[in-house]
Amino acid sequence: MIMEALQEAAMAARDEMAKEQKQKEEEEFEKAFDNPFTPVLDNHLVRGNPKGQIVVVEYSDFQCPYCSRGYQTVDQLLKKYKGQVKFVYKHLPLGKFQHARLASKYFEALALQSPEKAWKLHDEIFKNQRQLQKGESFLKAIAKKTGANMSRLKKDLKRADIEKKIDDHIAEAQSFGIQGTPGFLVNGVPVRGAYPLSHFEMIVEKLQKKGKISLKL
Repeated sequence: MIMEALQEAAMAARDEMAKEQKQKEEEEFEKAFDNPFTPVLDNHLVRGNPKGQIVVVEYSDFQCPYCSRGYQTVDQLLKKYKGQVKFVYKHLPLGKFQHARLASKYFEALALQSPEKAWKLHDEIFKNQRQLQKGESFLKAIAKKTGANMSRLKKDLKRADIEKKIDDHIAEAQSFGIQGTPGFLVNGVPVRGAYPLSHFEMIVEKLQKKGKISLKL
């Protein structure tokens, strides 16, 4: 009887903590519409419309399986709100994935050659994510497929400013309370996790109702 009572008390305490955490997250979510986070957007590649009213920033890990879901959701967003989304990809490589940071370096090094090559790498990785387990041989194969200058790529991969850019992305994500991947900001409103398209649609609708954006749908 005593053990049962203790177990019930522990379960009740966990349920209460979960309830409080959920309430806290909901309150933070609502506040974010009036006090959005402000990520650095200068000097970053943009997919979609550079002047789009829906600004989506993703903090992602190329090797994280949940980030492949995030990739699909962003693709859906770009199609649903065609011409009205500004998408910026940022790096949050997690320590548990061996080749994630190297993939981020390849993305940034290719971006120095052309945005198109970098985005092709981005897409190919997420479409064939399990192949990233092969490490650099897989990344090199994709880079060649994009038509990259491989000798320049080899040099650029060693650039200190690329390392710093990735570190800055990690620090920025953490400053917004984004620890896992994928994490997003939609006009500064945080989305922590691989939520479906419907969650992003809800945020866009709220932004419209609050007069933060005015879309042509």
